[in-house]
Formats: sequence, C-alpha cells, structure tokens
Amino acid sequence: MWVWRPGELEPVVAGVLRQRGPLVAFSYGQSYLDRAEFPLYLPELPLVSLEIAPEHDEIAGCIRDAGPDGWGRRVIGYQMQIDPKADEPTLLDYLLLSGSNRIGALDFQASPTEYIHRGTSVVTLDDLMRAADAIDAGDDVAPELRDALLHESSPGGAYPKALIDDGGRHLLAKFSSRTEERPVLKYEYAAMTLARRCGLDVAPVELARILDRDVLLVERFDRDASSRRAVVSALTVLGLGEFEGRYASYADLAEQIRTRFTEPKATLRELFGRITFNILVSNTDDHAKNHAAFWDGTMLTLTPAYDVTPQRRSGGEAAQAMAIGQDGWRMSQVAGCIERASTYLLDRDEAREIVQMQIAVIEECWNDVAAASEMGAVERRDALGRQILNRYALEGL
Repeated sequence: MWVWRPGELEPVVAGVLRQRGPLVAFSYGQSYLDRAEFPLYLPELPLVSLEIAPEHDEIAGCIRDAGPDGWGRRVIGYQMQIDPKADEPTLLDYLLLSGSNRIGALDFQASPTEYIHRGTSVVTLDDLMRAADAIDAGDDVAPELRDALLHESSPGGAYPKALIDDGGRHLLAKFSSRTEERPVLKYEYAAMTLARRCGLDVAPVELARILDRDVLLVERFDRDASSRRAVVSALTVLGLGEFEGRYASYADLAEQIRTRFTEPKATLRELFGRITFNILVSNTDDHAKNHAAFWDGTMLTLTPAYDVTPQRRSGGEAAQAMAIGQDGWRMSQVAGCIERASTYLLDRDEAREIVQMQIAVIEECWNDVAAASEMGAVERRDALGRQILNRYALEGL
C-alpha cells in the first residue's frame, strides 16, 4: 500500500496488506515508521510495528474507502471474465486491479519498490460512455474501448461513472442510463446548484451532453495542484463495517465532530444545513458513505457535500437514511430537525432561520436552476411539490 502524505508530490510505501483467512491485515513498513509523522487513520491504523487486524470489517475502513464498490466492482468483474482462467475476484483483487486515480491518498501495487500508475491512457467521454453502456447491458466491450475500463474501475456507488482529468481539472463523470425513466442527473445538478445557493459547501458541478445523453461532471475535492488528500467516509469515522450502515446516525456523527473535527461549531451548523436541505429536496439516499472527511494525520475536516440527488417521491411519509436525533428519530420533516437542533449546537431560532432561508432560496431559484439544467417544463412542474419542497417535509413547520 502506497500513500501520498500531505503536500507531497510523489507517493511512498506505507506498508503491506496480507490475507489472513477472511480478513485482510495491514503492517506498516519500517521505512514508513521511521518517518513516524502521518498515521494513515486513527484509531484504526496507529503507527505501530505490529500487524493490525481490522476490528469492524474484513478490512480497515480507511482502506475499504479507497477501494471500488458497486459500479467499480462490476467493471473489474468484467475485466476478470475476459480471462477464462481467472477466479472470482477477492477484496485484494479489487484493490489491485482498480485504477490508480482513485478517491483519496492511497493506492495499491504489487511491488514495494516500484510505483506504476494504472490508468494513464487518454480517453474521451464518448469512449467512457460506450464502455459503460456495454457493461451496464451485459455486452462485450469493444477491444478499442478497453483502455476506458481502468478509468471506470475505482469509483464507488452503483451508477455508471468514471474518474477523469481534463486540462488540470480532476473530475468525476456520472453517466445517465439508457433506460432511466426520469432525468436523474438533471435533478442532481439542480439540487447541488441550489445547495450552493443556500450557502452550503458542495462540490462544483456542470452538465454536459455526450451521445445525446446527460453527463454530470463533479469537481473532485480530494485533489489539488500538487498532491492528493486523504479522505475517509462517515461510515469509517463512525467505526462501522460495510454492512452496518443502518446503525449510522447524524447524531453520532455530530458527537465525532465535537471531539475530532476542526472548527466543530461551524461544522455542526454546516451538517445541520445539509440535513435540512436533503429533506427539502427529497434526498433520502444520505447514507454514511455519502458523507466524508479529510484526514490530516491528527484531525478530521468535513469535505464538500456530494451525491445530493432528489429521490423518487409520491407524497406521504418518508425517512432519511441516517437518524437525525439522539432518540433515533429520522423522519423527513424539517420541524423535527428544529426540535433536535441542540444536537448540532444550535438553538431553535437559529435552526428555524436556516430552514426558512433554504425554503426561500429554493422557491426563488428552482425554475431558473431547473431551466439551466435543460429540464423540461413538465419535469420541472412534476418535481416541485413532489420531490422539491414536498408537503410532508414541511408539516408542522
């Protein structure tokens, strides 16, 4: 396992991963311990000379966060099927076969002395979309498109996507499906744009058209001009395994923010604003992998928001993926968030002011933002009052 330490241009060897039965253990290399200034993540991987076995999952959460899931694993599975002698991919296969341009500051190599970047070929968005379409449909990828696969093998989530560089910009490209029934990426673009207008810290986005289909381009926040930034998911921050997401809560994350994050009061206000905005735009897919933090070796800092996508709604009761209150309350209603504002170091007047500002911005800007996404008039009307500012979300306010 290799790592880019803060501010450094080149990676160094951090240590080695070994399969131990169903678990993957990690050991720091002595050369890395001799530097002894950047633990890969605490409390999971302290700077010790012993082999470290994972406590909550088959692998340490900070390493799991650097690996592919969903779409990336589908791409790697396809690559391995090309070789009829290949076995089913293991967790180490997924780490080693995915592209090096992954999220965060880690990468995985077969060698402890030679670093080889996987996925350096230049590919077009057209080629990336064609390759994604083939895999999504269960078809063969044309040989001339196979260079695109490494660019699509690292991202998480289930939606077809790729990690690309564009003239110095580092982007995540999300592709619309050929079979989708509604303009999902237009809705995500509109929600992310509205969130920024509400003063929330969100990743910049833009919409493109490729092969007469939508592509959402999201600027990556884990890259700067010279280095890569370490990132861990909220699932890892909460010390939960991959299949324990149902136990994640905003209330527990707020407790972590109070004790382990930089600028805790401002961060809690930002988190509260993200929760209420998610409710107002019907983003109920706000699970713990859709929140993340930078790690600087000592403290955590909340990353910009991402994956803010209005979900299909038909009215009536809804709930968020993570509990909002310490009492386990998770209903998609901003009035209940205001009642529990003290969890986020806010009083009710401050919380109500945040909510009312967000409602006002959404009401004022929805048509303009929806038009900028080239959403049709029917789609705009269909979303407003159903996904955007759903009546259930406002009950009791």
